[in-house]
Amino acid sequence: MQINFFKHNDRPPIEEWLNDLLADTRSKILRHIELLKKNGLSLKEPFVKHIKGKIYELRTQDKDGIYRILYFAHKEKTFILLHGFVKKTNKTPDEAINIAEIRMREIINKTKNRGY
Repeated sequence: MQINFFKHNDRPPIEEWLNDLLADTRSKILRHIELLKKNGLSLKEPFVKHIKGKIYELRTQDKDGIYRILYFAHKEKTFILLHGFVKKTNKTPDEAINIAEIRMREIINKTKNRGY
C-alpha cells in the first residue's frame, strides 16, 4: 500500500498538523500510519473505523488525547490522508467530515482531469 497526503497549494495540512503535536504523540500516529500502509484494507478496529461513504478514520489515542486522521482509498493500493484533528467529543465532528469530503472530491476531480 502507498500513503499520500492531501496537498493544498503544494503543502500537506496533515504534515503541518503532525508537526504541531508533541513528539511522542506524533511518533505514535506515524506508527499507526505505517500499520495502515502495511496492512491496508485488512486493518480494522481499534485502529480504523468507517465514517461515511468512502471516508475512514485512522484512530490513535495516548495519555494526552484522542487523535484522528480521515482518509480514503484512492486508486489501486493508495490511501490519501485528508484531514487530521484532535477528537474532543464521542462523535466525529461534522466539520471534520465535511473537510475530508471536500478534499476527497478535489482529489477525485484532479484525477479525472490530469492525475494525482
